[in-house]
Amino acid sequence: MDEIADRYRRRAAAFEDKIAAVRPEQWPNPSPCARWSARDVVRHIVDMHDVMLRPLGLTLSPAPSVDEDPLAAFRAARADVQEILGDPARAGQECDTPGGRMTVEQHIDRVVSDDLPLHGWDLARATAQDDTIDPEDVERGWAALRALPPGLLEQFRTPGAFGPGVEVFGPEVKVEEDASPQDRLLALIGRDPGWKA
Repeated sequence: MDEIADRYRRRAAAFEDKIAAVRPEQWPNPSPCARWSARDVVRHIVDMHDVMLRPLGLTLSPAPSVDEDPLAAFRAARADVQEILGDPARAGQECDTPGGRMTVEQHIDRVVSDDLPLHGWDLARATAQDDTIDPEDVERGWAALRALPPGLLEQFRTPGAFGPGVEVFGPEVKVEEDASPQDRLLALIGRDPGWKA
């Protein structure tokens, strides 16, 4: 449990730093996620924190909206999830998820925690920040994707497979054989590593 909580804290802190570095005029900037602005990237992450609480019958605590204050909205959502991870009884509770039955902490680890480095790259690209993903997260993400059962990765690429309007990954992007591990990971999930605003 400590490993999952520590990983989430590290990734959330890095994402929060990126939000804090966004200048007000950059929030409408386009992002590598089609149809999403920089603000929409943060909105998605905050919304996914809410999804992590639902198996426990909880919702996010009252906080400013992402439209009002993206940083405050994320900080509040982060605090809610960290509170769950700090409570062994709630973190260890089993729940049904699109990925199968697992504990709440496993769901957090495999969904919103794994999303933070990737969407951190999106936010960084949209707002001209350092877009380097922690090599540990790149290695972990690559191993997890390569270990998916046959056909599941393609299901992730199918719009609507996990609900109306839900699109997890885009089509794989071709990169050079000598591309960096980060670029290969991004390409596998449908991001163009060379994307620029």
